[in-house]
Amino acid sequence: MRNFKLKIAGYNLGFGAAAGGPGLAVAQKFLRNVTTEATCDVLIRVHSDKGILPTGAERVFHAPFVEEKDGIIVYKNPDFWSVWKHNDGLYIKTIFPLSGDLKNGLLRFSLEKTEWDLWIEASVHDIDPLEYPLDGLILYYLTVIKRDIFIHASGVDYAGKGFLFSGVSGKGKSTMARLWDDCGAKVIHDDRLIIRKTGDGYRMFNTPVYNNDEPLDSKLDRIFIIEHGTDNILFPIKEASAVSQVMANCIQHSWSADIISGLAESISEMCNIIPVNRLQFIPVKSVIDHILKSDEYPA
Repeated sequence: MRNFKLKIAGYNLGFGAAAGGPGLAVAQKFLRNVTTEATCDVLIRVHSDKGILPTGAERVFHAPFVEEKDGIIVYKNPDFWSVWKHNDGLYIKTIFPLSGDLKNGLLRFSLEKTEWDLWIEASVHDIDPLEYPLDGLILYYLTVIKRDIFIHASGVDYAGKGFLFSGVSGKGKSTMARLWDDCGAKVIHDDRLIIRKTGDGYRMFNTPVYNNDEPLDSKLDRIFIIEHGTDNILFPIKEASAVSQVMANCIQHSWSADIISGLAESISEMCNIIPVNRLQFIPVKSVIDHILKSDEYPA
């Protein structure tokens, strides 16, 4: 195909092959996000050749490709992806470690303009413009533009109420999602969520990670910063403590003071409206009863 559109977390992403450019393919995990809506939050032109960074571009952020096996972190490639700045232009340079093809990609993007360009050198005719890691990177910079929040968290909708459980790896996000799923809740996602302000509050949206993901969202009523414990213990956290603990679990690239300041402002505004709690829990159904009781009789 020559073009397609996706709706992810309420954003409309358009992709079109440049003149003389490649055919485009939609990855399986995004098939449920295909849309025919006319408008686009961003339109990405895709070119099938090697992109070239402008002379004098400055690298402002980089991430190595990290793989963990048996609790040991192995650095597969120190130059996985990086962000570069040149004058008022921004660039993401990346490899695609899961493709098996050592191709390179270069995304020229902007925090002000809605038309971006993506170059991918590849031997195949049909290019997936959202191949990992571009899927998460493009979504992240859309949250920056929209002043939204991209967070490591699981989220559930139970009887019309939305609960978000955030923490670093190993703190129990997936466990919490499983416990609520067993009790009949709708699991929005167990790993990554985008939080967006709406006219009547906040909503959380899933982002496609697994091949069977379907678009889901829910209103957001409470936030829990979680960790495993020896009992179910819940207590509210407020103001600066709430903002800092939520922000610590957000996906963020710290190369720009303006980006970090904007995220902090968005989180602060949210924490003034949405209650934030610290939760230590044991991984059994009793934690759900504990949360629902606290929701019925808040402190």
